[in-house]
Amino acid sequence: MLVRILKRMREKVRKRQYVMTLHAEEEMNDDGLTIYDVEHSILTGEILERQKDRVTAEWKYCISGETVEGSQVEVTAKLSPTGKLVIIIVYIP
Repeated sequence: MLVRILKRMREKVRKRQYVMTLHAEEEMNDDGLTIYDVEHSILTGEILERQKDRVTAEWKYCISGETVEGSQVEVTAKLSPTGKLVIIIVYIP
């Protein structure tokens, strides 16, 4: 199942069908990351765990991948009911 979810997430990135939360953008900027780093981490990473969102009861997924330069980065994202990938948070572990 996680392989299928990750495949869908990667497809959303390739088609640019994603949005980032303000929190994710702030964290990305604070860590000196670019949108290319975030995209690359999803395209090359693996899902570490699945969590249920306390507010929306939707599943969100923690993905561990690499930046364009090869540094470790983690992204938490979910597939929204509207069909877009929502990038919730981005951080360097």
